[in-house]
Amino acid sequence: MLIAHVIFSVARENRTLAIETLKQEVSAVRAMDGCIAFIPFLDATNQQDVGVLHEWASSDAFEAYIASDSFISIGETLRPIMVSPPISKRFDATISQN
Repeated sequence: MLIAHVIFSVARENRTLAIETLKQEVSAVRAMDGCIAFIPFLDATNQQDVGVLHEWASSDAFEAYIASDSFISIGETLRPIMVSPPISKRFDATISQN
């Protein structure tokens, strides 16, 4: 499984636009092959950071998402309002059986 944790900063007045943009794509992204979770969030510790937690069945599924119309649409709105480049961390994960 691939987990991607993405955080980006926007001006305080653009946080609502950023989170709403992500929320509009939730259904489309979650319906994609291999998507396990797509969870947009606001960082509660500051007034600028917005994030997305992704879980994908494979890196190929995640790469298909990056090539998708949803990803392009999200980027067209979010990139111009980012005040710095996004921080994207990707992890290979195995679900632990407790």
